[in-house]
Amino acid sequence: MPRLDSRAPDELRPIRITPGYQTYAEGSVLIEQGNTRVIVSVTMEEKVPPFLKNSGTGWVTAEYAMLPRSTTTRTPRDSAGKISGRSQEIQRLVGRSLRGVTDLAALGERSFTVDCDVLQADAGTRTASITGGYVALYLAFSKLHRLGIFKSMPLRSQVAGVSVSVYKGNILLDPAFDEDCNAESDFNLVMNSRGEFIEVQGTAEKKAYSRETLDAVLALGEKGIRQLFEIQAATIKGL
Repeated sequence: MPRLDSRAPDELRPIRITPGYQTYAEGSVLIEQGNTRVIVSVTMEEKVPPFLKNSGTGWVTAEYAMLPRSTTTRTPRDSAGKISGRSQEIQRLVGRSLRGVTDLAALGERSFTVDCDVLQADAGTRTASITGGYVALYLAFSKLHRLGIFKSMPLRSQVAGVSVSVYKGNILLDPAFDEDCNAESDFNLVMNSRGEFIEVQGTAEKKAYSRETLDAVLALGEKGIRQLFEIQAATIKGL
């Protein structure tokens, strides 16, 4: 089936990660994946949540927001105490994914907040936030390592995420907007570079899916994520 943007079913959208996008953040990137664009920035604070106080262990968390005209119609801003359910779900996913590859004990009692701000949304904003979030966190940790605050890099592996959709009976990697919003089934996959899954989200939007379909989705998602690892590594190596 020809895709609207002429990609092959197993082809990612064009991806570019621009490191150091914000001047003042400990680490930051702009990730562009097709027409989706997300700024990811990392902030360190010399404190931890109350449940970690005096534990000697640090924390990584995330916040996610969409700018009002990141979509075709205006999206109301989240306000303090009134974060949408969708934003809460996504920021928890991003936080879990990044904590899953971080040695929290090596952070000391420090917190790292990963802010994900969507400039333009064309599907896959949560997975782009994770993929870009890893690079931004790497940049922050690398800076602190150079300053001698960390004895070694507190990252165990890479992490990245990708979406897969079943659209008109076809399994498609990294769907764009039309393929995503009209999907029969929709999946978000997160993996580390050891080949382990951190998160698998799969929803039958219009039609239930089989075990055979799920196996094919996992295989296709893994292929895409391994390509994302190469893009992350090339971005970091190019600094």
